[in-house]
Amino acid sequence: MNYFPQIAAICTILALNGCSWGDSANSVEQPAKKSSQSSTEISVVNNDNNHSAIFSSSLPESTPNRELLVESWDSYRRRFIQRDGRVIDFEASDRSTSEGQAYAMLRAVLIDDSATFALTLNWGENNLRRLNKDGKPVDSLWAWKWGRKPDGNWGAIDDNFASDGDIDAITALILASRRWNRPEYLKIAKTKLRDLWKYSTVVGQDKRYLLPGPKAAFVKDSSEIILNPSYFAPYAFRLFAQVDPERDWMSLVDTSYEVLEDSKQLSAVNLPSDWVILDAKTGKYQLLPDDSPIKSVYSFDAYRVWWRIALDASWFNSSRARSYLENSMQHPLKLWSESSSVPARISLEGEALVNYEATSQYAMLYAATRLIQPEVAEELLEQKLLPSYQQEVWDDNEAYYTQNLAWLGLLSPSAISPELLQSN
Repeated sequence: MNYFPQIAAICTILALNGCSWGDSANSVEQPAKKSSQSSTEISVVNNDNNHSAIFSSSLPESTPNRELLVESWDSYRRRFIQRDGRVIDFEASDRSTSEGQAYAMLRAVLIDDSATFALTLNWGENNLRRLNKDGKPVDSLWAWKWGRKPDGNWGAIDDNFASDGDIDAITALILASRRWNRPEYLKIAKTKLRDLWKYSTVVGQDKRYLLPGPKAAFVKDSSEIILNPSYFAPYAFRLFAQVDPERDWMSLVDTSYEVLEDSKQLSAVNLPSDWVILDAKTGKYQLLPDDSPIKSVYSFDAYRVWWRIALDASWFNSSRARSYLENSMQHPLKLWSESSSVPARISLEGEALVNYEATSQYAMLYAATRLIQPEVAEELLEQKLLPSYQQEVWDDNEAYYTQNLAWLGLLSPSAISPELLQSN
């Protein structure tokens, strides 16, 4: 089924006066996967018009970093999003992911770009759906990785889903349904919520936990559960509870904070980890084995904890969120105060594992320190985030992950209307 509202999308594109899509040197036009849900191609007229004024009007004038956010979004659309809506990760063999499609959708709704939202949603629905051998959908969740297969064809190369991508996509759909009065987006969101609950949550000792993906991959036996703390999005679960009262999404708010608080005891300096193991019978947390391909370390996944919890504090005034940030950020703040830098990878003992930094981490730290130590946030902005932004990109023009985390971290939560966060 094609969810792309064609007439509305065409009208929006015309209103944008012919956006430029994927016209940079990075652009990689690849054929979309042909499936039973094939996409109807919408031609987009390329020209050199700058649409910053259109996007600027969607952000309140008081929004910090407003012009930078507008310029960088317009640049991202041109550099990383093909004309058919496919978001490309140039640093990983030109692959596409559910995460990338979801980030684009979330950013689009936050900056009121309905055309980009429709295109990226449509590409995901038509190319990332998990299909059985007969080509029929097995659920409404998205395969997490799409790219060039060993045989040279393009398509899904890992049919497992990653729940963070689906959570961000559903969040974007709910906000889009409210911002643009599009009930069909809410309908899609509700279908995905049903499947997310069914396939990506598990009960242990009478508590329900969010899994990073399919149960077969992350529940190792009757009690051991592999968890990724950076996938926990309490603000999203609160939105889900508003639109899907049949399921107890607030229980995931509770277990999210439980895991975040209790698993930081694995760290001598209270850092969140990329990955942990929970023994649901004992309530104890463990590190991943040394030979595991996924690691218990503070790194590129774990950064997102700061931003996700900061959103819960800002959007829903969560006291648990603010308390967590105040009690868990002491080590990176200490490192910053001592040397004006924070290593990109840190052991749970607090030792630097690399001698380089990460703009994506500074953006996530910025989102959180803006709430608890605004003077540090200003330092991060002036000393790291602004200097690393050159020629309309952070770091370099292939840094897909950095572009997204930098933009999301810099966007003030107050830029979104409170009405969009409340159930009708």
